[in-house]
Amino acid sequence: MTTAANRVDPLRYLADELDSLRQQGLYRSLRILEGEQRTRSVFDGRSVVNLSSNNYLGLTTHPRLRQRAMEAIEQLGVGSGAVRTIAGTMDIHMELERRLAAFKHTEAVVVFQSGFTANAGTVSSVLTKDDVIISDELNHASIIDGCRLSRAAIKVFPHKDVDEARKILQGLPAAQRKLLITDGVFSMDGDLGPLPALCALAEEYGCIMMVDDAHASGVFGRNGRGTVDHFGMHGRVDIQVGTLSKAIGALGGYVAGSRSLVEFLYHRARPFLFSTSHPPSVAATCIAALDVLLEEPQLIDQLWENTRFFKAGLVALGFDTGISESPITPVMVGDGALAMRLSDGLFQEGVFAQGIAFPTVPRGKARIRTIVTATHTRDELQYALDAFASVGRELGIIP
Repeated sequence: MTTAANRVDPLRYLADELDSLRQQGLYRSLRILEGEQRTRSVFDGRSVVNLSSNNYLGLTTHPRLRQRAMEAIEQLGVGSGAVRTIAGTMDIHMELERRLAAFKHTEAVVVFQSGFTANAGTVSSVLTKDDVIISDELNHASIIDGCRLSRAAIKVFPHKDVDEARKILQGLPAAQRKLLITDGVFSMDGDLGPLPALCALAEEYGCIMMVDDAHASGVFGRNGRGTVDHFGMHGRVDIQVGTLSKAIGALGGYVAGSRSLVEFLYHRARPFLFSTSHPPSVAATCIAALDVLLEEPQLIDQLWENTRFFKAGLVALGFDTGISESPITPVMVGDGALAMRLSDGLFQEGVFAQGIAFPTVPRGKARIRTIVTATHTRDELQYALDAFASVGRELGIIP
């Protein structure tokens, strides 16, 4: 008779996988944040310059956002109590969607619980097994999962290679429904998708054009409207995905497009149908963030000033920052274990810059991913550069 004491653990293989990660030097413990998400934060009891947050504009602690959140809790409670399609659509959810649509210059917007569910829920909803997706090889994991869930055929083109995307389209039946999809800003390398060329390609072959602008929201375009605005592609992108969890400083994702697209997602997007809607305080915070983007554009100017300073400092030290065109600046290392040693060494020197290795990036392309924000001081950024210099030389990464 099997008892709890002698039962064979069917999940033992997971422990073996974790042991393998430890042996490769790739095992990571979660860093625990104590207090607020700021440019200098306390992680694991150590005060560090924080270069690992997506808090591009420092809005997680902005007084206007705090105030709106507290007011919403006082007036509307802490939760919505239901999914949107039953009893969980509040006035404030509709106000947020109207404000986002006006901000993005689209007919309508639907808000999701996260950027991940916005991508995965949309792609899996609008396509069927008879359709085809043409996707950049470095698109975000949420796009990849949405593609798989849709059961559509998936054709992957090399990163930013518009000519190869064209060759794929040339081999497809003209009548077949096609979705051409790219990140606006690629989250690991920090480069921009070739949006103008892809929009032209989509129009030539009758594709649905979709852009994930998560890391462009609040960063590129007028007042942070994203890469569609940055490149002047309004009216040429059918589906825009944005996030409320990064530069906006709160939580969630959204899809912007035509009224029919949004109405369809109301009826078919499974994350929308089966997840409780945002607490009213979160929706209120996001509305306040839009006000800040429109009324305090100097935050974005400061973000880019800090970005230029930090990038130039890394390059001057001899680090390889890859092909970044954004505040996401990778410090390319190559070997995964070495990248983790660099990250750990930086942490000991008072800088939190997370190491990234396989499977998040391909083998041999491990890096430290840094993100500069608008609220970093020049002294904090110089402190971080000095730490990179010290640890990078100690590990032989730079001369």
